[in-house]
Amino acid sequence: MQISRRTLLGVGGVVVVAGGAAVWQFSRPTASGGDSAASARGGAIAATASGDPRLAERSIGRADAPVVVREFFSLTCSHCATFHRETMPRVKRDLVDTGKVRMVFHDFPLDQIALAGAAVARALPPASYEPFITALLASQDRWAFARGVNNIEEIAKIAALAGLSRSAFDAAVADEALRAEILNGRDEYARTYGIESTPSFVFNGPGATNRREAGARPYDEFARLVQQAAG
Repeated sequence: MQISRRTLLGVGGVVVVAGGAAVWQFSRPTASGGDSAASARGGAIAATASGDPRLAERSIGRADAPVVVREFFSLTCSHCATFHRETMPRVKRDLVDTGKVRMVFHDFPLDQIALAGAAVARALPPASYEPFITALLASQDRWAFARGVNNIEEIAKIAALAGLSRSAFDAAVADEALRAEILNGRDEYARTYGIESTPSFVFNGPGATNRREAGARPYDEFARLVQQAAG
């Protein structure tokens, strides 16, 4: 993710560019380890802590899929957009729709605009979450990085297409409690899974326990990692 010239304010950490990826530097004291078994089987950590249904797991695929892949992404990460544009359609067709993989999505916003988008996505009905984030990532150049655009207004246009009223949109963007819980979840993912960059993926299956891989992997490489996790 190319983020030079962008100021990242109020997100509880520092983002630097290293090796062409958006790398998260966790700025709060970190705990070692974590309940890896619980994190492998559980839903969104933040939802467990807060009980807010908006923070419950967002996923696609069969509940009994043999491999679970957790994706940690930021809506303003260009590498995340590349993965969703170039790799994810085939992942959905060949791995998710065939029952081999369940994809679980975790918000890992790297700046305030991504945080606002994540809050809006969480305010939508669960079935609309994945189509909405897909639409945002597909149009990222237009709403996130285009000169002179009002980022929030551009997100509002896409949210309206997803069926969210303007009043509900404004409420989600202004919901400080929701934004705080998303950030709390992001910080917990950094501690529990060791997430340092976006996109990152954690593979769980008979052949893997919390195997972490980073980067916008092409389909063949992603499918190989799934096969290894399947055992």
